[in-house]
Amino acid sequence: MRAASLFIVLLIFWLLLSGVYKPFLIGSGLAVAAASVFLARRMEVIDHEGHPIDHAFKAILVYWPWLIKEICISALKVSKTILQPKLDINPKMELVELSQKTDLGRTIFANSITLTPGTIAVEINKNSVLVHALSEDGITDLNKGEMDSLVSKLE
Repeated sequence: MRAASLFIVLLIFWLLLSGVYKPFLIGSGLAVAAASVFLARRMEVIDHEGHPIDHAFKAILVYWPWLIKEICISALKVSKTILQPKLDINPKMELVELSQKTDLGRTIFANSITLTPGTIAVEINKNSVLVHALSEDGITDLNKGEMDSLVSKLE
């Protein structure tokens, strides 16, 4: 199941990036996707963490829209902060507790922090993430736990 879904995802990605739908390019996409799946199976990297297809629908329908909204809100906050003549920046580093149990969950959480403008996940441990924030608001938002709970539900 994972090999078949990986093949489909790779083929769709190939077709979207090429933008040209001629028989030769479609055939090339089929060959490259098949070769990639063959190599991935041979390397034994098609597993629940390497290709988490069982999380895909929940991620696409719930988590990605929420994350995109948060990225836009944070981008506006950072832009407002930068464009102020006073430049009211108060950088802060703090440990933020996380509740994810798997490496995949912790990675999604840390990457989501880094994708959100104004915050960067500096270091990740088993129970916490060291976060650098442009202002106190970034840490406060993370400590509310909304992102943590959504990633835990996704996990």
